[in-house]
Amino acid sequence: MEIHGFQKMTLLDYPGKVAATVFTAGCNLRCPFCHNALLVTRINLADLVEWDEVLGYLKKRQGILDGVCVTGGEPLMSDGTFEFLKRVRDLGYSIKLDTNGTFPERLRRAVMGSLVDTVAMDIKNSKERYAETVGIKGFDVAPVAESVEFLKSGAVDFEFRTTVMPELHTEADMEAIGEWLRGAPRYYIQRFKDSGDLVCGNERSFTEPSPEFMETLQKIAQKYIQNVELRGI
Repeated sequence: MEIHGFQKMTLLDYPGKVAATVFTAGCNLRCPFCHNALLVTRINLADLVEWDEVLGYLKKRQGILDGVCVTGGEPLMSDGTFEFLKRVRDLGYSIKLDTNGTFPERLRRAVMGSLVDTVAMDIKNSKERYAETVGIKGFDVAPVAESVEFLKSGAVDFEFRTTVMPELHTEADMEAIGEWLRGAPRYYIQRFKDSGDLVCGNERSFTEPSPEFMETLQKIAQKYIQNVELRGI
């Protein structure tokens, strides 16, 4: 597992915790709207952060920080992630894992091995539009669906979340997402924001959804999921 970003303190990435955030490099998806190409398509070896640097900092901050968020990229791409999670756990930290859900067996291993306390899983779109949304023709959504069902089983605290934009998400898509996630404890609809460093580069453009559009999607999702919140508006 390669670390290519380390935020030493955040109040946002791990709700309810004063945390640090570790960014892993590499992702198996190519979502054109992804806001950080430096972790996906333009990985720079000069940005590598050594494990010892991160773990040394976390050791010094024991009792000050509450948790660690491990995000990406896609952390579960690497088997080395399990060793990193274990070493963070040995320091006494709560751990939040962000994942795209494409590695259900590894997700299960992390959860059942008590290596994570909470999971945030991205739901990119309705099943029918997943391939388009993740930028991979013929994408097989079955592993993602397996991860959804595993999390819904209640093995670990979790949330589902979708970053939306008018170019890729419609009211019909949200109806389908709601049906798919029915019964989940909470769901977050996140507003797309153009960081200026998108995976698609200059090939495509996306617009930020209006608050009204976000609220419309929220009302649709609330028909299926009790707690639906908006982020970024």
